[in-house]
Amino acid sequence: MPEGDTVFLTASRLRLALEGKTLTRSDFRVPRYATVDLVGQRIEGVSSYGKHLFIRTPQVSVHTHLKMEGEWRTYCAGERWTRPRVAARVVLATDDTEAVGFSLGTVAVLRRADEHIATEHLGPDLLGANWDISEVIRRLLAHSAQPIGLALLDQRNLAGIGNIYRSEICFLRRVHPATSVAEVPDLLALVHESHRVLTKAATEPPWRPLAYGRTRRPCQRCGTPIVAGLLGETAYVDRITQRERGIYYCPRCQPPPGG
Repeated sequence: MPEGDTVFLTASRLRLALEGKTLTRSDFRVPRYATVDLVGQRIEGVSSYGKHLFIRTPQVSVHTHLKMEGEWRTYCAGERWTRPRVAARVVLATDDTEAVGFSLGTVAVLRRADEHIATEHLGPDLLGANWDISEVIRRLLAHSAQPIGLALLDQRNLAGIGNIYRSEICFLRRVHPATSVAEVPDLLALVHESHRVLTKAATEPPWRPLAYGRTRRPCQRCGTPIVAGLLGETAYVDRITQRERGIYYCPRCQPPPGG
């Protein structure tokens, strides 16, 4: 699933392509919004919050979430799309640009006044102006018995981290993902690390993982083979599920709790 840095960079691309321009076509290929027509409305802004993306006109906010396979692509007017047309769920066009949302997990057209409904349940955005580390610490400690690897994924604690970065953050802090929030040696430093990692990924791409997806490859600190597993799951899962939900760690640098 795309994480906060991907959505942040997507918003930046769409902002460059659309902001300040007037829509000449809008096509919502979602039954609930099939009759919505935004032609003539000006794009006032594009922004992200965690894994959520918003494209705003004076009247509405087009809210999308990429989920597992979604993405936004931009094309020059008349340019051939590089993904199947049947995968398009939203098309927003100006005189010179088409922005197409493919395979989006969520599509909603909200009144501007109601946009907050989509994010009010979320914790502070790691890449947003509302970043508040003390609020994140408060939210994490409210679930102190929860494994840190699950707490980092909970968008109600902090918004933007997915499966890739939870493994990376725990690796960098030498914390096993199964360690409870209360037992993390320096929770403040781990949250600072989270902010640093996401910011670097969003501002200095490309990014190469240190632990995620590196099963059986040597740890870049001690040389011990990286191990993959599931957190809170015991049933058999296929390789795709392992990659999407698995944890990756060094058993020497990140010994399991009680080990």
